[in-house]
Amino acid sequence: MPDRESPEKPETQETDAERMRRRARFLRERAEARELRDRVQPRRAKAARLRHALRMRTFRW
Repeated sequence: MPDRESPEKPETQETDAERMRRRARFLRERAEARELRDRVQPRRAKAARLRHALRMRTFRW
């Protein structure tokens, strides 16, 4: 089994700021993809919204 790089190595360790920027970019791209999909398939998007609303209504806190 090959030796995996450990996160303790300084050259591979990323800062929290870099990780947060990468995460923010990923979330922006994911939201953009969802909006595009919703525009292209409005009926499926509406059904997904209704299913989500039903799940939220039946969820017990």
